[in-house]
Amino acid sequence: MELILKEDVQDLGFKDDIVTVKNGYGRNFLIPQGLAALATPSAKKVLAENLRQRAHKEKKIIDEANTKAEALKQLEIKISAKVGAGDKLFGSVNNIDLAAALDKEGHQIDKKFINIKGGTIKRVGPYDAQIRLHREVVVDFPFEVVAEAK
Repeated sequence: MELILKEDVQDLGFKDDIVTVKNGYGRNFLIPQGLAALATPSAKKVLAENLRQRAHKEKKIIDEANTKAEALKQLEIKISAKVGAGDKLFGSVNNIDLAAALDKEGHQIDKKFINIKGGTIKRVGPYDAQIRLHREVVVDFPFEVVAEAK
């Protein structure tokens, strides 16, 4: 089943992509949730025209995302967390905590666009995350989890 995505769907595609999925996934999840529409010939023509009109506007958005990416690369984020025996954390650090730390530095990024390699963090040390600012702009962002001062 061919569908046109109306929104970004993780592990499937971005908005306005034409994707092929199994019939059940399209009929029972994507279409009822409003995430996709059927890719009929007329819908494909409308999409192509919209993409042509949006192409020059997209360049400005990509330039802004690249500027923000350069600013993020200059940041050094240290997230402090309570530490137990050794270097194990009480609880964990995840993308929500990283989004909050970035927000304190003046860079508001939605938590769903932050992907920490390895999932949640349970130990002190340096880590990497991928921050997606645009479909074409992804930043590898290093940060560190440190022990909270007692």
